[in-house]
Amino acid sequence: MIKVRKPGLQTTIQDRGRIGYYHIGLPPSGAMDPFAYTVGNLLVGNDENAASLEITYMGPELEFGEDTLISVTGAEIPPKINGEPIPTWEAVAVKAGDVLSFGIVKGGARAYLAVAGGIDVPMKLGSRSTYTLCGIGGYEGRPLKAGDVLKIGGQQVRRAEPGIRVPQEYWPSFSTFSEIRVMMGLCSYRLTEESKRTFLETEWTVTPEANRVGYRFKGTRLHFVPREQPFGAGSNPSNVVDLGYPIGSIQVPDGVEPIALLNDAVTGGGYATIATVISADLAKVGQMKTNEKARFVPVTREESLAARREEQKRIAEVKERIITR
Repeated sequence: MIKVRKPGLQTTIQDRGRIGYYHIGLPPSGAMDPFAYTVGNLLVGNDENAASLEITYMGPELEFGEDTLISVTGAEIPPKINGEPIPTWEAVAVKAGDVLSFGIVKGGARAYLAVAGGIDVPMKLGSRSTYTLCGIGGYEGRPLKAGDVLKIGGQQVRRAEPGIRVPQEYWPSFSTFSEIRVMMGLCSYRLTEESKRTFLETEWTVTPEANRVGYRFKGTRLHFVPREQPFGAGSNPSNVVDLGYPIGSIQVPDGVEPIALLNDAVTGGGYATIATVISADLAKVGQMKTNEKARFVPVTREESLAARREEQKRIAEVKERIITR
């Protein structure tokens, strides 16, 4: 078991996500950085869908009640055991009584702690992921609190050993500026041609309103094509008749501060979605911090699918290196 001595800023239990309920208004939740999450589980011999801890900005302080194997991947939030630094992207042995803590974030926004056997919480609608807005999944449907006790076990599929490490060429790099690839649409026709260009040419800044629901960006105002208010749509020019929101879709309420909707966002509504972040770049958004910069780069459907295949290939290569080591 693991005792939570300090919870960190926001530490939640996540797996791959709650798939198959989007049509009834339930988003998938799940790890914001699928690569870091998956690789962390591979390092400790877990099932690739085992429950891990997603750590945001400031890490927790955790006391282990048993000997086990852990890995820390994702954002650069330096981990320590009993005050001594330990490596990231590597399987590390811990003993009963050891205390894991974290330093100040240096790059990225979210790190992942995988524990051999996974975090043992009940499955809710096919997933252990925490969805805080509805209070389901994870540990009582909420971020961790001091005094929580986490059970571990039951999700390990092969034996793993300390020292197994991900080659550094597979580690992500974190920057204060990111190029985020998007496909324009579904409702980009609502923007004026000038505003379409402005959207793609502007260097946007992440605002403090950046979380698992969505990231808000500030930069400049966008303008919509004048039109008569359609039946069933709101009166603001940024409104449309309600439609579904793809994960990663970008809306601009009233033309001010685009919002990229992420894992815990609502699944539909009445704002025009002017673009959608491609799946391969969703982790880039989730690893950005307040005041960091981004530019949106348009790509084609074929380019988006190629980027997804490249990400899948990257995970497969790391898996092969870890398992065959």
